[in-house]
Amino acid sequence: MSAPQAIVDCKNQPVVLGDIVRIVNLDKKFIKSFPADERILIESMIGQFFKVIALDEEGYPCVVREWHDERGVMQTHVIALDSEDMEKI
Repeated sequence: MSAPQAIVDCKNQPVVLGDIVRIVNLDKKFIKSFPADERILIESMIGQFFKVIALDEEGYPCVVREWHDERGVMQTHVIALDSEDMEKI
């Protein structure tokens, strides 16, 4: 059994739970997979800083975006990031 592959950012820096990352890119197909009214919120994550809150089942870092909808209800998206999507700060 081989050791798990270390997750790295776009500059080949290791990324672990609790690190702060800046989202530098999100795949256009990924963005288009969201309803039209949520795409702007997902796109607005690019350039922003997030704390890695979890690792998904494959070990990729996850970040969360929270906002209130027009009714004031809290909405969230948790997304896993590929290496080319993030830069460790």
